Amino acid sequence: MTSWISKLNCAIFGAFLLCALTSTRSSASALPDASPTVTTAPSSDAKLCPAPAAAISLPGAPLPPIAHRIAGGEFDFIAWEGSTFTRIGSRFGESPKVLARDNGKQVTDHLKAGDAIHIDNRHIVPIEGSDLIEVNLPQRMLFHFEGGRLSGAYPVAIGQPGKQWQTPTGAFTVIQMREDPTWRVPASIQREEEAAGKDVMDEIEPGPDNPLGKYWIGLSFPVIGIHGTNHPVSVYSYRTHGCVRLHPDDIEALFHDVDLNDRGEIVYLPLMLAKLDDGRVFLESEKDIYRRGTGGIDAVRALARANGIDNLVDWSVAGEVLNDQDGIARDVTATTERAGGTPAGSIAATKVEGAITGAIHASRGLIAAAVSPH
Repeated sequence: MTSWISKLNCAIFGAFLLCALTSTRSSASALPDASPTVTTAPSSDAKLCPAPAAAISLPGAPLPPIAHRIAGGEFDFIAWEGSTFTRIGSRFGESPKVLARDNGKQVTDHLKAGDAIHIDNRHIVPIEGSDLIEVNLPQRMLFHFEGGRLSGAYPVAIGQPGKQWQTPTGAFTVIQMREDPTWRVPASIQREEEAAGKDVMDEIEPGPDNPLGKYWIGLSFPVIGIHGTNHPVSVYSYRTHGCVRLHPDDIEALFHDVDLNDRGEIVYLPLMLAKLDDGRVFLESEKDIYRRGTGGIDAVRALARANGIDNLVDWSVAGEVLNDQDGIARDVTATTERAGGTPAGSIAATKVEGAITGAIHASRGLIAAAVSPH
């Protein structure tokens, strides 16, 4: 089993999330000792741009237009020796606590090699566009569109809840692309590390000790960007100093798909509602980590009414989903409506056999079989 896993290319697993429920749609918590993610530019010639456009989503703002696409799926993952719910959840974009709960375990339970762990990492794609990088902060997901096609969906780490380190919202453009960046440590982070009794450095050269990882995508926001990490298990958390942090395999895929002057949006949408082409309705509820308000069930009802689908929703189930805030797109279709269409959960419910049967396929559009334990 070990030798088989070692032959897998880790990079294919950023592509696993490219399977969506609606069709052949596309889709990847501890920290480093010094969380690296608010930076001055990685090198001396990086530009600082004016403040970004006004926030897309204000506190208590209404939900966005109803969505029509879901990325991710349901499948079984075969654990290796040393697997934990935190490692698995950070890679696939599912809360370790929710992952453990849905498998009838505690998040601290020991996993044995060969254990089958059911994963449900379905996420609503809230906004669609052409050649767009979209980050939804409460969701901790980055979606990338090329030519109107969803080409990637990746779990990310975002800024801490404290006001000093929150990731900003708004429109941006890509102003810089750097491979093997040097991290010039901002004075604010140096002071924080000094106060914590840690060694303080002015800059960290490229290499395995660089918290930026191998790739940096600079944005028109002042001093933050999208980058990799030397600590992959920190992904899918709210613990950076403002930047958007991706798993090393995912940032490599994104870096090679992004160009200078590409545009993007960072939004704050804790509640999202989607109606799929098959008639099913999904609701995704995230933690309001920055305490900006969600609008609650009234906002969801208003959005459903505005789109003429309020009669399709099981509002009892929707209330449970909203209260759980488990960060997974849940089917809230009314039973009578579901009975007449496709059975709930049947689309893209793919069984992945992991190291026992090997990869189904290793391509950007298909699910891979396992995740390397790093």
